[in-house]
Amino acid sequence: MDDIKEKTDFIRDIIRQDLQEDHGKKIHTRFPPEPNGYLHIGHAKSICLNFGLAQDFNGKCNLRFDDTNPTKEESEYVDSIKTDICWLGFDWGQREYYASDYFEKLYEFAVLLIKKGKAYVCDLSAEEIRQYRGTLTTPGKESPFRNRSAEENLRLFKEMRDGKYPDGSKVLRAKIDMSSPNINMRDPVMYRILNKSHHRTGNKWCIYPTYDWTHGQSDSIENITYSICTLEFEDHRPLYDWFIEQLGIHHPRQIEFARLNLTYTVMSKRMLLELVEKNYVSSWDDPRMPTISGMRRRGYSPEAIRNFCSQIGVAKADSTVDMAFLEHIIREDLNKKAMRVMGVLNPLKIIIDNYPEDQEEELTAINNPEDPDAGTRKIPFSKIIYIEKDDFMENPPSKFFRLSPGREVRLRYAYFIKCIDIIKDKDGTILELHCTYDPSTKGGDAPDGRKVKATLHWVSAGHCIQAEARLYDKLFIKENPLKTDGDCNFKDNLNPDSLRIIDSCKIEPSLSSAKPGNIYQFERLGYFCVDPDTTNDKIVFNRTATLKDEWAKIKTSI
Repeated sequence: MDDIKEKTDFIRDIIRQDLQEDHGKKIHTRFPPEPNGYLHIGHAKSICLNFGLAQDFNGKCNLRFDDTNPTKEESEYVDSIKTDICWLGFDWGQREYYASDYFEKLYEFAVLLIKKGKAYVCDLSAEEIRQYRGTLTTPGKESPFRNRSAEENLRLFKEMRDGKYPDGSKVLRAKIDMSSPNINMRDPVMYRILNKSHHRTGNKWCIYPTYDWTHGQSDSIENITYSICTLEFEDHRPLYDWFIEQLGIHHPRQIEFARLNLTYTVMSKRMLLELVEKNYVSSWDDPRMPTISGMRRRGYSPEAIRNFCSQIGVAKADSTVDMAFLEHIIREDLNKKAMRVMGVLNPLKIIIDNYPEDQEEELTAINNPEDPDAGTRKIPFSKIIYIEKDDFMENPPSKFFRLSPGREVRLRYAYFIKCIDIIKDKDGTILELHCTYDPSTKGGDAPDGRKVKATLHWVSAGHCIQAEARLYDKLFIKENPLKTDGDCNFKDNLNPDSLRIIDSCKIEPSLSSAKPGNIYQFERLGYFCVDPDTTNDKIVFNRTATLKDEWAKIKTSI
C-alpha cells in the first residue's frame, strides 16, 4: 500500500488534535455507498480517504451499503462495489454492513421519537409538503397533521408498517422547526410508504427510511467515530446532530470535504445511468466512463488511481481537476511497468528488395528501458514488413523526417532502410513501398557513423497477428459538460469521436498469449490494455492513453 503516513490535510489534522486530547480514542470510519449504480472516480477519492484514515491511525473502516431505496438498488451494484474496493487495494475485513440490517432498530428509534412528541405521521402529499416547506427567504408552514397525539401517531405508524395504506398516502416526519433558516430542519421526512421488494429483505417491509434518517443512526449503531461526508451534507449536519441528541445515542463526528470534480466528464450516477440505459455507451464499464470498472477495463492501475487521489489531496473548497492530470499520473505509472511491444494500427506494406527471399532472423528487443529486470525478447524480421501509413509521405514538408522517396530511416532494433519505389493502384492509392536495407546497420547503428532523423516501429508481415484496437478519447467535448445553452442538456456535449475502432491492427507475435487485463506500451503509439472481449480468434486492445502528455506540457508552460 502507498506510504501516506506523513500525509497531512485538514481532516488528518483534526484527528491528530483529537488524539492528543484523548489518547484512548479509536479511529473508526466507514465508506457508505448506495448500491444504485457503479462507483466512479469520485467514489475512489472517498474510498482512499476513509480506508486511508483507518490505515494511517491504526483504526477500522466499515463498508456499509445505504440500501434504503428498493426502487433503484440491485445486488449487481453491491457486487460491483465490493469488486472495485478490493481492486483498489482495500479490505473491510468482516465489517460488511447494510442499512437494511438496521431496519428494525431504526423503526424502534422512530417509535421512541413519536413517544417523545418529536415525530408525527403526515397525510400531506409530496407536492404539498414541498409547498408547505417554504423557501430560503420565507419560513415554512406547519402541517395540519403536526399536532396529532403520540397515541394516534403510534397507531398510524404501525398501520403504515402493516401495509394498510397505499404508496405516497402518508409519511413519518420529524417535528423540529418549520421556521428554521435551514430547510433541512423543517420537519423532514423520516419514512415513506413504498410497496416494493427489497434486494435483501424481500417483501418484509413496505415502509423505508430516508437517507437523512438512516445516516446518523447507522453510524451510531456501528460506533463510527468519524463520519466523513462530502460538502453537500454540511447543511444536513444539524439534522444529523438533532436526531442523535434526541435519541441520546453515541454521537460520531461528521466532517465534510470537497468531492472530486473532473473535466470532460460527469459524476452524477443518475446521468451515468442514463448514458448506459440509452446506449450512449456500451455499459457501466465502458472504458470512456469515469467509473472505476471502466477505468480498470481501459487499463488504469489501482496504484495510479490511489496515487491520483493522494496527489489531489483533501480540501474544504470545491475545485475541478483537469483530466490531463489524471492521464499524466496514469502515464507515469504505466511507463514504469508496461512491457514495450510493436504494433501497427494502419499498416502500409514494405518489400525490402535486397533482403534475401528465404531469410528470416530474430532481433533482440528491450522489454522495458525503465526496468532493467524486465529483460529482452526476440522479434522476427523478414523481407516483407508493415509500418504505419502516417510514417510515409510521398511529398513531405520540410519538417517531416520519417520515410519518403530516397530518404533513409531506422527500423527499431533492425536496420536502416531507404525508399526506392512506390506502387499505387489506378486511383493513386499507395499499395506498397519498395525499399532497400543496409545489412551493416543491424541493431540500428551505421558503422560509418551516418545518422538518420527518424526511427520507425514495424512488424514482420509473415509473423504478425491480426488484432482490433479501440482508440478512446474524452467522452465529452466540453470541459464542463453540464454547461449548456438554451434547450440543450449534457448529452448534447457528448463527443461523437470518443471511440474509433481499427480492425486492421497488426501486432508482433509475442502478443499471441496476451490475456485480458495485460497492459503494454505499443512503441510510439501509446499504452494499450487487452479487453475482455478478446477471444481465441481475435485479440482486442483498448488504448489506455497516448504517449503525448498534455499535463507535462501545461506544467512546462507555467
